[in-house]
Amino acid sequence: MVLRVGLLFGGCSGEHEVSIRSAQAIAQALSSGANTDKYQINPVYIQKDGRWLGAAIAQQVLESGTPLQISASDPALPDEKQAAENSTGTLQATDSQKLRWQSPAQVADVDVWFPILHGPNGEDGSVQGLLKLMQVPFVGSGILGSALGMDKIAMKMVFAQAGLPQVKYVAVNRSQIWSNPCVFPKLCDEIEQTLGYPCFVKPANLGSSVGIAKVRSRPELEAALDNAASYDRRLVVEAGVTAREVECAVLGNDQPRASVIGEITYESDFYDYETKYTEGLAGLLIPAPLPEAIAQQIQEMSLKAFAAVDAAGLARIDFFYVEATGEVFINEINTLPGFTATSMYPRLWAASGVAFPELVDQLIQLALERGS
Repeated sequence: MVLRVGLLFGGCSGEHEVSIRSAQAIAQALSSGANTDKYQINPVYIQKDGRWLGAAIAQQVLESGTPLQISASDPALPDEKQAAENSTGTLQATDSQKLRWQSPAQVADVDVWFPILHGPNGEDGSVQGLLKLMQVPFVGSGILGSALGMDKIAMKMVFAQAGLPQVKYVAVNRSQIWSNPCVFPKLCDEIEQTLGYPCFVKPANLGSSVGIAKVRSRPELEAALDNAASYDRRLVVEAGVTAREVECAVLGNDQPRASVIGEITYESDFYDYETKYTEGLAGLLIPAPLPEAIAQQIQEMSLKAFAAVDAAGLARIDFFYVEATGEVFINEINTLPGFTATSMYPRLWAASGVAFPELVDQLIQLALERGS
């Protein structure tokens, strides 16, 4: 029996382009080797405005690798593409707001979903809740695991409860920054007393290092808090630590396994958005040159973190390794990590003996297992 895989990609976040690249890699893996006889790809593309588009347009995006923004009345849309789109189900609507909530009829022809939507609205439980209501199995964590994996404050609270060591942090609400001019100076005093400098200001619910700043003084702290508050109403400020940044991939459901460890290297001040996505500014060492005991500790902590947030299918867990003291601090869990051919998650599994097509196959089988 050939399984129809709904490859859901794009999305309403700043990681839209990364999602397209991940979807391209997954589509290629589903169309190679033994997967060719097992799976049929039903791609669904979500535009940046939230509109769902069926196979005709989704395939065009997969082939070009370029985001599209199309309306039903767009004259640039060829008649045959419009007809194909309507036949696969984008329902007719004259109002663009109404049109946004229509979905292609092909969503009813999916046996298992493979959502590869990064960032807000994609890996925070939103889409996972929708797919659960569809009563169709899907790859990755459910609502709880996704939500906890997205919100850094909730995540840290769960990690603390699980006994996983972390750097010191202060949780912040936007209202403390913008609403009351008397509260803001006291907040900055608390951060300075608790964490000192340098420290890192982060939006709690964004990925890909968006809105993150390293600060070394009171003026920089005030500016970074104000900037981060424009991205999210929940923020986290973390103590800076001189450490190596290492990562571990986890695969499985109730009996997950951990990959070899990888390390990120870079020359910039920290692993910011530009460093992460500009070719040549960061390197990956796989496996990371670590003492065996440290590598094993990171693997054990990864499995513990995976269970703590109730993750499923896949996750990448990031750590700080303080070489001078031998300490390992958990940084965060990413329940839907980048899935391009050069991303850390598939490369860690490739180094652990699981090739990319086999990895995609295993993730679909895990989704079916959890959904049964």
